[in-house]
Amino acid sequence: MTEYEILLLLAPELSEEKQTEIVGRVRTLIEQGGGTVGRHDPWGRRKLAYPVAKHEEGVYHLVEFSASAETLDELSRVLKIDDDVLRHMATRRPERGPSEPVAVGAAIGDDSAEPVDAQEEEE
Repeated sequence: MTEYEILLLLAPELSEEKQTEIVGRVRTLIEQGGGTVGRHDPWGRRKLAYPVAKHEEGVYHLVEFSASAETLDELSRVLKIDDDVLRHMATRRPERGPSEPVAVGAAIGDDSAEPVDAQEEEE
């Protein structure tokens, strides 16, 4: 089994019940394929950098799981045909990687950070 995380971008007009249903379907597909779901982080509604399928906002969900490559392929196939899933991206977690999901480390819109070298020169 390989460790993965998948970031789902769902249509903003979906109700909480429909969002829960989609995430539940992801969980079911993973478990039917012999995998296990580690954690689910709902990130909530965010403004998109550019319109996706005529939507200016989207609802993000991050799911960590372990599964086989075949299960990941099936999961991706099912998500591609679901009109309520605007985008999805699965990434392989690095071995002995951080306990936090890789996507959490990439702060959205945080381009204001100074390089470490610049901070040291000021002191």
